[in-house]
Amino acid sequence: MRQPGLLSVPPKDTKVAKRDYYEVLGVAKDASKDDIKKAYRKLAIQNHPDKNPGDHQAEERFKEATEAYEVLGDDQRRKTYDQFGFAGVEGMGANGSAQDFSSVFKDFEDIFGGFGDFSNIFDSFFGGGGGRSRQGRERTARGANLRYDLEMPFEKAAFGAAIDIAYTKNDSCKICGGTGSADGTGKRVCPTCQGSGQVRRSSGFFSIAQACPTCRGEGSIIEKPCRDCGGTGLTKKKQKIKVTIPPGVEDGKRVVIPGQGDTGPNGGPPGDLYVFIHVLPHEYYERDGSDLYCALPISLTLATLGGEIGFTTIEGKKIQVSIPAGSQNGKMLRIREEGIPSPGSRRGDLYLKLLVQIPAKLSRHGREIMEQLRESEGENLEPTPIKLADIKN
Repeated sequence: MRQPGLLSVPPKDTKVAKRDYYEVLGVAKDASKDDIKKAYRKLAIQNHPDKNPGDHQAEERFKEATEAYEVLGDDQRRKTYDQFGFAGVEGMGANGSAQDFSSVFKDFEDIFGGFGDFSNIFDSFFGGGGGRSRQGRERTARGANLRYDLEMPFEKAAFGAAIDIAYTKNDSCKICGGTGSADGTGKRVCPTCQGSGQVRRSSGFFSIAQACPTCRGEGSIIEKPCRDCGGTGLTKKKQKIKVTIPPGVEDGKRVVIPGQGDTGPNGGPPGDLYVFIHVLPHEYYERDGSDLYCALPISLTLATLGGEIGFTTIEGKKIQVSIPAGSQNGKMLRIREEGIPSPGSRRGDLYLKLLVQIPAKLSRHGREIMEQLRESEGENLEPTPIKLADIKN
């Protein structure tokens, strides 16, 4: 049997039922998002750990209110909770992890003092020792993700391609080995914040953490910065890689290249590279999902009598297309599985829209033939308008 979320685990040997989230925040079920936010703000201030040191009950109320807001403050989670209750939000983030609640804390930086203060709250709530230093977090800081905008020809986006791209990223400085120090001694603990990266100031009945002014939140200082990187431990590097674009990619989609973003500070792991695809329009083709559309001009006689014509697909494949006798202008012909490949499913189709070409000028002989056709087949000189619904169909 699955256990409830971490924040709602009751003391050992005690059976405690979770309270309804609306009851926890003290709001009605039809409360607005703004009312929910105000209610949580009030409870968070009343039960903030800095205001109630050593008060276990206040800490539990704070956790309970934060869990409730983490669900009700999100439109999708709230909708699921309203429909299915606690069972609906199990596994959707209402489990009290640092990842889940960091977004909540960021929404109330005036209460929590920014993300750095959240890390201390996380430590005290989840057994992290009550105060990880900035240096400890810094060593595992991940590099930034990067964005690359790639323009692609229509055909390459449709059928996939391997494309070389070049961009600039942050990499570890080769001179100082990423330490940022010119003499190789590295960094020393900041004397102002003692390595925490934060200083606290009192604001009424609770304190707020702010970035240390001496080390700017780093928790350490460099006495002799590396000249090449200026003490950052990072330098710009020109990078060239080959990106494989899968077949069927659409305009605006993105391809993620893991580990090709900026290198993290202090040798931290690199971020990812996000390649955003911009598909250039084609001169003759349009697409809708995995289907292709093309306008095909045909002669009046071919539309009338029917027949077969040759056609070259977007891949350069030559096929024969059968034109039914009596084809009207705008008729759509479907060529199965000559569209765009769709990985994991059936290939799309090709649709040819017939455009009947009416001769602007006729030779004397041609005119005589048309006159004979009119006499033979007759002509409606008082046509009845066609219903718009029939045209659309």
